[in-house]
Amino acid sequence: MEWKREIKILFWMAVFFLLAYFMPLYSERFREAIMAMLDLTKWYAQEHVILCLLPAFFIAGVIAVFISQGAVLKYFGAQAKKWVSYSIASVSGTILAVCSCTILPLFSSIHKRGAGLGPAIAFLYSGPAINILAIILTARILGFEMGVARIIGAVVFAVVIGSIMSLIYRKEEREKAEQQMSFPQEEEKRPMWQTAFHFFTLVLILVFANWGAPAEGLESGGWYWIWAHKWHITGFFAILLVFSLIYVLKLKKQYVLIATVVTVASAFLFENPQVPVVVGIAALTLLTLFDKQDEDNRQWTLSTWDFAKQIMPLLALGVLVAGFLLGSTHGNTDMPGVIPNEWVVNLVGGNSVFSNFFASIVGAFMYFATLTEVPILQGLMGAGMGKGPALALLLAGPSLSLPNMLVIRGVIGTKKTLVYVALVVIMATVSGLIYGGI
Repeated sequence: MEWKREIKILFWMAVFFLLAYFMPLYSERFREAIMAMLDLTKWYAQEHVILCLLPAFFIAGVIAVFISQGAVLKYFGAQAKKWVSYSIASVSGTILAVCSCTILPLFSSIHKRGAGLGPAIAFLYSGPAINILAIILTARILGFEMGVARIIGAVVFAVVIGSIMSLIYRKEEREKAEQQMSFPQEEEKRPMWQTAFHFFTLVLILVFANWGAPAEGLESGGWYWIWAHKWHITGFFAILLVFSLIYVLKLKKQYVLIATVVTVASAFLFENPQVPVVVGIAALTLLTLFDKQDEDNRQWTLSTWDFAKQIMPLLALGVLVAGFLLGSTHGNTDMPGVIPNEWVVNLVGGNSVFSNFFASIVGAFMYFATLTEVPILQGLMGAGMGKGPALALLLAGPSLSLPNMLVIRGVIGTKKTLVYVALVVIMATVSGLIYGGI
């Protein structure tokens, strides 16, 4: 009704007026929170958007355009064998090595292609949770026992949470399965191995471009070697991408080679490795948008843009709010938000139900970039955090964040998002209690 709409407008006008009227500009805590919000947003833009999100959007576009709906339904559809779909979904993070935000375009893509709710949710949770780099770092820094507990918890969580979501919404899933039975069988436009080659080349570029620096004292071994040479490795897979663009997507060779030369030249001209990444993405966008040979190539970039439009504004809002409330804790930075850090530390000691629940809630709303949760947790444990709450935060934190929740809500709706978040928090709390009591 019209009057309800007007009341809603009045309500939000009143909210913004009261926020402006009572804004505590001269409060030191408020000013620190504003600086933390801006610092986290700046860091997110500099370190996360170009190397993580932009490649993830293009990977999501590959799923949406080049991978047939039949292929997605075969492994993730409502009629797929449960052991197959959940097995693939629950270990997907070992390959992807992404954070709670980078997984979102991929989740949105397989959901739109008809994946069942259970497998899609398992994929959404496991992508960041079972990140193999983070598991190794957890075992090296926080102890082998914590690393094992994290990997077991992550796999079990993915399967159990996905299964419960599927059970709760079984009526919708049954209707989806019935609809999928009438879907016509699509023929693949190219051999599946070619699509897989193109897809995994992009995935490996994403993984190695974001390979994290080793922790202090671990400046040796395979991890350090890969980190030291990560741009050479990324460059190798970029060469494979050039091959794929020419021989799989059939883009005109001369244009691809010109784009390659421009990208390589930018790498020599600028020390910042993000510059050639931006140049390469811009070149790829132009190559595909103006390709006349295959409409799918153009649709790939348009689909990528659709994911960016849907996800980026919500992520930006979420990062701003998370920074304001919980502060900026990336790298060596420790800028408190409105909620003081000492409150958090004091509330997560011991192994009570409350301390585990509180750790789960903090982990669920706080934003952790890939690998940053380990040094943050190391500091909290050094300040007195119990091992049970530490595991609870590890199981809830990397897979959830406030930006993550806002985007999930846009994909599957408010009710399903609330159920998903509640399941993660409850299971993380119970797991922390059990682990802390061992």
